[in-house]
Amino acid sequence: MTVALILSGGSGVRLGADIPKQYIEVNDRPIISYCIELLSRHGEIGAIQIVAAQEWQTLIRSCLEKYDVNSKFRGFSLPGENRQLSIYHGLADIREYAEDSDVVLIHDAARPLLSEQMITDCAAAMEGHDGVMPVLPMKDTVYRSVDGKTVSELLERTEIYAGQAPEAFRIGLYYEANRRLCPDQIRQINGSTEPAIMAGMNIAMIPGDEGNLKITTPGDLERFRRLAAK
Repeated sequence: MTVALILSGGSGVRLGADIPKQYIEVNDRPIISYCIELLSRHGEIGAIQIVAAQEWQTLIRSCLEKYDVNSKFRGFSLPGENRQLSIYHGLADIREYAEDSDVVLIHDAARPLLSEQMITDCAAAMEGHDGVMPVLPMKDTVYRSVDGKTVSELLERTEIYAGQAPEAFRIGLYYEANRRLCPDQIRQINGSTEPAIMAGMNIAMIPGDEGNLKITTPGDLERFRRLAAK
């Protein structure tokens, strides 16, 4: 079984809105509802777990009533101090009903343009691997700067990739990779795949999707509004 873990605990402060970005309405529906509907419809997804603060759970339940068309929702998990602790909380709850050999597919509620093909590709690539991460190659020349003001060195862009969500992992191995970082190291983690790499898990890379927009800035939100209106 593959369990989708939707991360919806962020505050979205960089967007400057009155409410977290994932609850802003676009086309008369909250942004989070787009990934709920897609994940519910996809045949590879057997269950859905959502990380969200209690004050937003009523709104999310209304989305589930409309868009969880196959009734895959299994429960809420409370957010942690950072994104990785939120994932850890979600993993702990998922292990109550899933097997350690099952797969968790981690996705951000603020990425409403997730495609069916990306879910399918992640599931297929799990064969023979401990995890999967979609990536995009670097198109521009990439430099490193120690002080943020001057160039320290030129990096080989053919060896550098930008990671995307969703990322998929074997539940048991990934849970242990995160548990070993508690209580302090996990607060320093920036990317979902980082604990897996630190634990020596075998992570496959697959082609990412440039259309898989993450809403972070007002410009991102306006771009999504235009795309959703088509």
